[in-house]
Amino acid sequence: MLAKTYGSAVFGVDATIITIEVNVGQGLGFYMVGLADSAVKESQQRVEASLKHFGYKMPRQKLVVNLAPADIRKEGSAYDLPIAICTLQCSDQLVCVRNPEDYIILGELSLDGILRPIKGVLPIAIEARKQGFKGIVLPSENASEAAIVNNLDVIAVDTLADAIDFFKGTKDIEPLIVDTRDLFFTSQNDYEADFEHVQGQENIKRALEITAAGGHNAIMIGPPGAGKTMLAKRIPGILPPLSLPEALETTKIHSVAGRLGKQATLVSRRPFRSPHHSISDVALVGGGSYPQPGEISLAHNGVLFLDELPEFKRSVLEVMRQPLEERKVSISRAKMAVEYPTNFMLIASMNPCPCGYYNHPEKDCVCGPGVVQKYLNKISGPLLDRIDLHVEVTPVSFEQISSTRKSESSEQIRERVILARQRQTERFKNHKEIYSNAMMTPEMVKQICIVEDAGKMLLRKAMERLGLSARAYDRILKVSRTIADLADSDDIKVEHLAEAIQYRSLDRENWAG
Repeated sequence: MLAKTYGSAVFGVDATIITIEVNVGQGLGFYMVGLADSAVKESQQRVEASLKHFGYKMPRQKLVVNLAPADIRKEGSAYDLPIAICTLQCSDQLVCVRNPEDYIILGELSLDGILRPIKGVLPIAIEARKQGFKGIVLPSENASEAAIVNNLDVIAVDTLADAIDFFKGTKDIEPLIVDTRDLFFTSQNDYEADFEHVQGQENIKRALEITAAGGHNAIMIGPPGAGKTMLAKRIPGILPPLSLPEALETTKIHSVAGRLGKQATLVSRRPFRSPHHSISDVALVGGGSYPQPGEISLAHNGVLFLDELPEFKRSVLEVMRQPLEERKVSISRAKMAVEYPTNFMLIASMNPCPCGYYNHPEKDCVCGPGVVQKYLNKISGPLLDRIDLHVEVTPVSFEQISSTRKSESSEQIRERVILARQRQTERFKNHKEIYSNAMMTPEMVKQICIVEDAGKMLLRKAMERLGLSARAYDRILKVSRTIADLADSDDIKVEHLAEAIQYRSLDRENWAG
């Protein structure tokens, strides 16, 4: 006798429907076909123990399990529950009132029949709705995540017995309903770190406001304890709120990576990822035998913060160059290729030298001749070329630290950032996949960032006197366009250019002595 149910496999951030067929026939043995990995093949022992725990039997005949399409690699333990339901059907131990073929069935079984959570539920639920399935049956811990998708019955079960009773019709389980929009809009502004708690550093706050307003990448250079990490952690709070499509896309990536946690729903706040400098290439950009998203994808629509940038391995930093430019990363293997989005803001920090006190107003640098330049050379020119703002961070004085004057809050800064982004949205409405000043191509810079004669003269003097490199020219124009947007100005004025020029510290000749 043959029985059939449906499961799903996730590749990249998209899901594919998998048909699970189980046939009981003459002979002995358990056979699983359909390009299953070890975790899937081991389901025999988990399914058999779970069935016995609830008084059912594993058929003592030839049992063939087919996972179709046969040319797609299946991995993980999410096929345990559909295999168990199919096995009971084809051995006449389960007569279904509700048709299992109307549902996507997912779940890992423990030996006592309790269901454990799985990864990648959100893209599976989206695909289930697209394919016209009535609902999805899955572990309770994953139900809130699946319930983000409307027009789909989300049936949460705790054990194999609950799933059996549901299909037998002896137990009614109400579909879980989540008000996605209410959940999204009530939690998207819950940031613990706020700029109002930062005393002093007004010039750094201004630079980070420009960074957020234009979607620019930035690097902060300063001595230990100057507040670089503290300031970076507050950047997500001044970025525009996630839109619902952005939140869904971000949640899909975190779901595939298994980073959502128990009873998690929609990711409503912009991600902030801060990997340690010992991270490997694969952990940063993604990969593995079965490609998984890396830190740059987990930071999609948010901030990737690299603290102590020169301490990262050079190979790790170099693999970031293409994703920074294309805002996606393609991971290819012999039998598959997946693509993950990587539209993030890169915020980096570094000491100016190994001892950390080069250019310090009070302490002396003890680094030898040429050591500072050698330290800076750990960051390649092509990577530095993709960073728009170089911000020098100086220590805060005692008077500033002890001041009781209240600083501007993140909410106030964010309002200005949102208005600037709205100007950019209008400006780039006819350009697909470009919606911030930082994403402008060189051709667009020439068309949009038009400078008056006085501004051109200022740029010429800056290039000559400060020894700015040619790569700084486009960056200055992009940043000055963002400064003009914050000032609600249609034209790039001389004062906007002057402010943008000061954010190119590392491009100045002899900056490192």
